[in-house]
Amino acid sequence: MEGDCLSCMKYLMFLFNFFIFLGGACLLGVGIWVIVDPTGFREIVAANPLLFTGAYIMLAMGAMLFLLGFLGCCGAIRENKCLLLFFFMFILLIFLAELSAAILAFIFRENLTREFFTKELKKHYLRNNDTDVFSSTWNSVMITFACCGVNGPEDFEAVPPLPHSSLETVTPEACCQRELQSREGMIVNKEACLMGIERFQNRQGCYTVILNSFETYVYLAGALAIGVLAIELFAMIFAMCLFRGIQ
Repeated sequence: MEGDCLSCMKYLMFLFNFFIFLGGACLLGVGIWVIVDPTGFREIVAANPLLFTGAYIMLAMGAMLFLLGFLGCCGAIRENKCLLLFFFMFILLIFLAELSAAILAFIFRENLTREFFTKELKKHYLRNNDTDVFSSTWNSVMITFACCGVNGPEDFEAVPPLPHSSLETVTPEACCQRELQSREGMIVNKEACLMGIERFQNRQGCYTVILNSFETYVYLAGALAIGVLAIELFAMIFAMCLFRGIQ
């Protein structure tokens, strides 16, 4: 009976570590995407050191979970007490680190507010200056999502116009409506847009548009994180039970 329980524990341990392996692969993939994202969201995240550091923490955690899941599977199948003990200590450290990161993310959640992004936009945005990474990234975001600023065109009232611009305009070209929402798309009526005629402008702020676009994925990411933490907890329990059961 004891041998059957040990065998069952071993395969459950293998199963949980397999899920940890998959969770680590997902976090690793998301971390790499954020860091090398060609659409430039990395540059907006880089404006906040906390968020930028968080992307690298996600990458490191994903790599560790990927490796840890693999080692846990090997330790369970081979019934190696040394590997199991190493696995338990390592996953305990990762579990505590992830829990700490979640608490810090909750504490500093005000850095993701509408006011924070509005302040950064007014401070760093240089209109159609494509040599400036921050401005070019914001232009790409506004064109891609058919939005304007964080709250709307009024965000650019404090941004000085281009020095050689012939039009006294508040709205940047990236806020103008296009036939195709890409940099290659033709502007419907550029002059009317820049003169402030609203029907040729994208009036909705990017904060609301992007929040609505990614709302489902945010909940999915949160559910995935909770699932990974639960799996890690069960894996530690099974590792200790298996460790004690091996003669």
